[in-house]
Amino acid sequence: MPQRNLLSSSTAALLFLLPWFGGLTVGEVSNNFHECLDFFYKRTPPRGLERAEYQPICQRYKNKYHFASLYRRQHRAPLFSAYKLSPADGRRPKNIWMYEPQLTFSGASPEMRRFNKIVDQNVVESQADLQDYRNSNFSKGHLCPSLHQGTMEDRKSTFTLTNIVPQQIGSNSGPWSTLENEVLERYKNFCIGEMYVITGAMPYESETRWINNRVSVPEYMWSAYCCPKFKANLPTGMKQLFPTYAAVGRNDPSSGQEIVPVNNTVKPSIRGYDVRQMTLQTLEGILSQRLDVFVTLFDEKCQNPYIKSFI
Repeated sequence: MPQRNLLSSSTAALLFLLPWFGGLTVGEVSNNFHECLDFFYKRTPPRGLERAEYQPICQRYKNKYHFASLYRRQHRAPLFSAYKLSPADGRRPKNIWMYEPQLTFSGASPEMRRFNKIVDQNVVESQADLQDYRNSNFSKGHLCPSLHQGTMEDRKSTFTLTNIVPQQIGSNSGPWSTLENEVLERYKNFCIGEMYVITGAMPYESETRWINNRVSVPEYMWSAYCCPKFKANLPTGMKQLFPTYAAVGRNDPSSGQEIVPVNNTVKPSIRGYDVRQMTLQTLEGILSQRLDVFVTLFDEKCQNPYIKSFI
């Protein structure tokens, strides 16, 4: 049985207020991404998101780190997940959902755990559980998708609710799924070496929306990639897509069209869930305005003066 000693309120406050590049570290849920910086370009997490209510998580499964997430405790949902893209090897694993023990007890196991049939009340209070999504009319939307992870263990690790946001089915199985496949094809056809991806959820600008009065619903999904090494002979239509590109997808068909316009000619099942692809700078500007803080996703905008395109 994991150790279940709660942090004192003063210690917890200290952990939240320390910047995530130093200070105390408690297992894989801590005040920084020190144990999993490899999932960020130049080992540098996004700037501007070092808030007290945001909880860094190094996602650990089977004694290995697989990706990183920034979790919003009060919203019981992640703000983003960061990972290095790797084409999936084999079939999609079964949906065996897990939770993060250290969000419940600081001294608990650093390994994500499978939900029991009867969920401990301390787990329920600290994070989302499967009951939150039942009868909610929302799907479980991966920020780090199984499709972008290589081995079976990598893919299984994405099935933690700390990597999940409430996503409309029309988005999750429609235009957003199409985007995930497009990014994968760009990686396989044009990227050389690593592709760093950060995918997140954008909250509503005014009043927060909830499922089960517990888990916040994003108004938009967003994603950006950094491919510092890429082929020199890119087709004309692909040159603007490297080394970085980004996208925002609608998660509410009734939202305004200022950020993502609606294409009314598509079939009704996906209408209102459009995805707008854009430059990295455009996405950072949208996030900075929505979150009311200056946001930089990739160090030096993924522009390394010592790295040129190859082949």
